[in-house]
Amino acid sequence: MSEPIYDARTLWELLERRVADSPDRAFLIDDADRTVTFSEAKDQAERVAAGFSALGVSEGTPVTWVLPTRIDTVVASLALSRLGAVQNPIIHIYRDREVGFCIRQTASELVLTPGEWGGFDYQAMVERVVADLDVPPAVVDASAGLPEGDPASLPPVPTVPADGRNVIRWIYYTSGTTSDPKGVLHTDASLMAGGVGLARALDMQPSDVGSIAFPYAHIGGPDYLVCLLANGFPAVLIEKFDLMAAIEAFNRHGVTMAGGSTVFYTMFLGVQRQQPDKPIIPTLRLLSGGGAPKPPEVFFEVQAEMGIPVAHGYGMTESPMICQGAPTDTDDQLAHTEGHPVFAAEVTICRSDDSECDRGEEGEVRISGPQLFKGYRDPTLDAEAFDEMGRFRSGDLAVMREDGHVTLTGRVKDIIIRKGENIAAKEIEDVLYAHPKVEAVAVIGLPDLNRGERVCAVVETAEGAEPLTYDEMVTVCADAALMRQKVPEQLVIHDGPLPRNATMKILKYELKDALADVPWSDD
Repeated sequence: MSEPIYDARTLWELLERRVADSPDRAFLIDDADRTVTFSEAKDQAERVAAGFSALGVSEGTPVTWVLPTRIDTVVASLALSRLGAVQNPIIHIYRDREVGFCIRQTASELVLTPGEWGGFDYQAMVERVVADLDVPPAVVDASAGLPEGDPASLPPVPTVPADGRNVIRWIYYTSGTTSDPKGVLHTDASLMAGGVGLARALDMQPSDVGSIAFPYAHIGGPDYLVCLLANGFPAVLIEKFDLMAAIEAFNRHGVTMAGGSTVFYTMFLGVQRQQPDKPIIPTLRLLSGGGAPKPPEVFFEVQAEMGIPVAHGYGMTESPMICQGAPTDTDDQLAHTEGHPVFAAEVTICRSDDSECDRGEEGEVRISGPQLFKGYRDPTLDAEAFDEMGRFRSGDLAVMREDGHVTLTGRVKDIIIRKGENIAAKEIEDVLYAHPKVEAVAVIGLPDLNRGERVCAVVETAEGAEPLTYDEMVTVCADAALMRQKVPEQLVIHDGPLPRNATMKILKYELKDALADVPWSDD
């Protein structure tokens, strides 16, 4: 069995070395069972790179792509890596305002779209938002196939310094809710450091079969790509997530690792409960993911009913991996933490005066290490983002336990200030999630004349259950020994699923906007 490749300088070098080591092993499998080997992917990427080169793409050319999770998307991204282009992946839920902003700020010269996909015309949207530019980019409809050319015409592979530290090759955008999105600058090296951290934590092996059921344009896309290339195993790509179809595909190909975020865990769990005596995916060894809080109860439910652990992680666009649970962790660590800081990542919990917290003391997560981004596309945002020691201010609150594992407790901006007292939303959410009537919950702070903010629990009802009542909510909080002043004053039963983004994170700002002006009283 070959050793993992953890020391490549670029993604293209990583691909070349993987092909040299295991050319005929499966690499990418789609939900229609099309399979591409590592060698075939490299050959296709070189042909597509030649096609892009003929369109004027070269080292440093900014290219935006708005593409779904499919084999051609990975090939296109690898082709752009071969040329040393600056890639700007955009998640499919972005629309005119955000897409137009990203294209303008990156000065993209080429934009790839899926044409009409998922009931929306992406080609028309991009053509609309670039129409008023003095020099609009070329817009390519990739639904008709990627451009191809003769690989013999390709220029030499671009070189980078030993650490690749300052060669920006990626611009990812954080979602803008009340302002413009932030462009996050990454190098191949910083993205690969995140992927290596994930692979090491989960002990990924050539015998594994992974899965990508989330948008590949998300920062998690290259994370997982690095895992595949570094360790030489394949992944099943799900273009449009359908729960039962995904389970069938995972069974056909013997998937050993699945997940994406908490909502994926609970969806798999729901199906497992319908057939308690037969594993829904017998080959699964773990569920893993991140991007949203994981109530401890989820771990224990999955362990009891599916017989596998949930190894949850913690990352963000600015730092693709920060912490990750490992299969070797204890049940307590997996249930109650986001894991240990990944390989080479440096995590410090700080007080507001920048001093380091004691173990067990809550503070803000500050991050440094090779996986950290290199600043924002708009450099005026950098001063506020980094502290005097160059650590990134995450905006997340956490404690570092004595065992070195990190438990997130909320967001600096997600703290509800009720009568001058700080209340962490996540603590209440973890308690309420344990109630069988609760499918999902978001605890938010709403403006209140007497309290400053009041605590409001917004609940999505579990399938087949009656809605949670206020008295039941108070009882479950009391049973969990939650302090009385932390019990929500208001309970809202949400009509249908809670609003979520492409990675299934609950959009609390939408709930706050919708409920801010709704009349409410203590009566």
